[in-house]
Amino acid sequence: MANLSLLLATLLLSFSILNSTCLCCPEDQKAALLEFKSLVLGDLADNSSADAMLGGLGTWNSSSDCCRWEMVRCRSRGSSQEVTGLNLSNIFPLDSIVTSDVLTPIFQIRSLMTLDLSYNSMQGEILGTGFANLTRLTYLDLKDNNLNGSIPSQLFNLRYLEFLDLSTNAIEGKLSSSVAGLKNLKQLILDENSIQGQIPAEIGNLTNLHKLLLRQNKFSGGIPLSLLQLRKLETMDLQRNSLSGEIPDDIGTLANITILALSKNALTGAIPQSIRNMTKLVTLRLDSNVLSGEIPTWLFDLQGMKSLYLGGNKLKWNDNVSIVPKCMLTELSLRSCSVRGSIPLWLSTQTELTFLDLSENELEGTYPQWLSELNLGTVILSDNMLTGSLPPPLFESRNLSVLVLSRNNFSGELPETIGQSTSVMVLMLSSNNFSGHVPKSISNIYRLLVLDLSNNSFSGEFPAFDSDSLVGHVDISSNRFSGEVPSSFGVTILMLSLSQNKFSGQLPQNLSNLSVLQHLDLHDNNLTGEFPAFLSQLSSLQVLNLRNTALEGSITDGLSNLTSLQILDLSNNNLQGKIPSSFGNLQGMIDTPSILPTLPEIFSFPVEIQDLIVNWKNSKRGLSSKSLAIYSLMDLSNNQLSGEIPSSLGSLKGLKSLNLSYNQLQGNIPSTFGNLEVLETLDLSHNSLSGKIPQTFAKLQQLTSLYLSNNKLSGRIPESPQMDRQIDPVIYANNSGLCGVQIQVVCPEDVQPPPDSVPEEMEKEETGMFSWKATAIGYPVGFLSATAVMYVIGYFNSVSKSSAPRAKSSRSNKFRDHGA
Repeated sequence: MANLSLLLATLLLSFSILNSTCLCCPEDQKAALLEFKSLVLGDLADNSSADAMLGGLGTWNSSSDCCRWEMVRCRSRGSSQEVTGLNLSNIFPLDSIVTSDVLTPIFQIRSLMTLDLSYNSMQGEILGTGFANLTRLTYLDLKDNNLNGSIPSQLFNLRYLEFLDLSTNAIEGKLSSSVAGLKNLKQLILDENSIQGQIPAEIGNLTNLHKLLLRQNKFSGGIPLSLLQLRKLETMDLQRNSLSGEIPDDIGTLANITILALSKNALTGAIPQSIRNMTKLVTLRLDSNVLSGEIPTWLFDLQGMKSLYLGGNKLKWNDNVSIVPKCMLTELSLRSCSVRGSIPLWLSTQTELTFLDLSENELEGTYPQWLSELNLGTVILSDNMLTGSLPPPLFESRNLSVLVLSRNNFSGELPETIGQSTSVMVLMLSSNNFSGHVPKSISNIYRLLVLDLSNNSFSGEFPAFDSDSLVGHVDISSNRFSGEVPSSFGVTILMLSLSQNKFSGQLPQNLSNLSVLQHLDLHDNNLTGEFPAFLSQLSSLQVLNLRNTALEGSITDGLSNLTSLQILDLSNNNLQGKIPSSFGNLQGMIDTPSILPTLPEIFSFPVEIQDLIVNWKNSKRGLSSKSLAIYSLMDLSNNQLSGEIPSSLGSLKGLKSLNLSYNQLQGNIPSTFGNLEVLETLDLSHNSLSGKIPQTFAKLQQLTSLYLSNNKLSGRIPESPQMDRQIDPVIYANNSGLCGVQIQVVCPEDVQPPPDSVPEEMEKEETGMFSWKATAIGYPVGFLSATAVMYVIGYFNSVSKSSAPRAKSSRSNKFRDHGA
């Protein structure tokens, strides 16, 4: 019994000790975490039914130990525990706007050693004063947020920090030389920001650094020589910046480097010889710079080399050198390296090759059989002089995902085996001499995303794709396809270019099922029927080009529902009626909307999409798909449109080009056109427009091309710095009575009378007065003149003789005396 009592006493004592030394997280840290949860979730934080939506935060509550919560890591310290790690990646609610201020409670947990806040779309600046409290921090991950501003200097005082990732944010400013304070740093990752200025030389003091990733920023200047002090460095990625100068000659002293990526800068000079000392090198990316000189053959002696990218420089390939590689490459880019002759035979030894880019060279000959049997994943041979037909084994590969052969001289028909290449995602065969029918099996390529067969001589009907097809981009323009307009595609299609073929008939109604279609180009086909009203259902449409397709009828009002429409070309048709006033509501021409990434951005290699051909500044011009977002234009020219120009078009402030020429438009030019602030070209010629050119044209500061000829315009041409440059008489030819400095015709109201001239009324009055004055003055003058003459000829003498004989005798004697 005594032993039992002793046992009970021992148990009670142990229980009491355990209670008094409970290894729970401190209450202040628990309170800080709950406050953080409340700030992040707002009203959801107190809603127990929403726990399923909260992820790991659902386990955070006041009734439990925070060291048992998900995403929280604790460590014992003496008789208690403390929070040392928080993994808060991707926890913020979707569609919520959360700023960096929510981190304020976290900054109270000074025991933190690791903090992961990545993938949260958090906005605002990095709060330097708060992070200054976390002096024990060794790991900080803030990647993939929306943080802005510059990197606060307080971060560089965290002397225990070994890992810092601030990539994929909107950080600006310069990288401070204070970064040298991070003496223990092993990984510095600042990719995909907007950091400017030179790479600070002080980074060379981070001698423990293993990874330096500064890709896709705005760094400029040269590569600091101090980086050569980072002898532990394994990865250096400085791609996609504005670095210039030469690659340091002694860069090869970084003997532990496995990845050296310097592509897409402005680096010059030759490839340094010292790189041959980098015996651990696996990836070397020097592409898209301005490097010059001969490509050294010793690069192929680096046994560990797997990825070699040298394309897009001024480097020269020596065709006379025999290559016997000691490496087994998986990726090779020699784009634009002056490779001549046949495709190099030594490539047949690279049996692990998955990526090959030999584009923009001077390759000749046919597509080798051995190359089609290598089971490559990506083959880019565009812009060469290759000929012949494609070998059928090429499409029997299960690995082929990208095939780009554009702008060569390939010919013949496509192999029937093309449908077996079920892994192909990108198939680009444009600008060759292919002909014949496209095999129907092409629609079996389920993973196909991009299909470009443009500028060939394909004929017949184009194959139909299933509704579950993933194809997003189809360009079959400039061929000889015929039949009805193809409309059987998957619902994911974004771009459909069918122009310059022989398609006929009406536009099929089921085009309206392509709900995410952004680009529809059918120009120069033989369509019939009236303008299709169902096009207004394509709510995602940004580009609509139906130029020269023989469409009739009137333009449907419903087009104004296409709020994303930026480019509308309906020129050279037989359209009648009025221009819908609702066009003033085309939001895409008011504020140019943001668009989905272009294909060159989606893929890691160049994917050239055919330009969109439009009438720009009175000539045909190709608009690059890379910059299509900055253009907004409307072309309704060469139709039979009538009535007045809607003043609502003046609301389209994003328009760069407006062409309404060669129609039957009447009335005045709307004064609202002065609101088209970014308009570069305006063509209203060959209509019946009357009245004056609006004085608001003086506000068109970007106008460079103006056409107003063959109308009935009159009055003064508006004057402004930009309008005063429109001095070509052709611009204003064949109008009723235009005047102005631009055409050197003085306006009537500007004619000034000479200083001594008299008004016409006064002139008539003066004329009458002058005739009476002449009579009054001329009579006595004439009388006196006649009297004097008669006196001289003796007229008065004869008069005296008859009336006064004595006088006559006396005067006649004097006369005779004077004559003697």
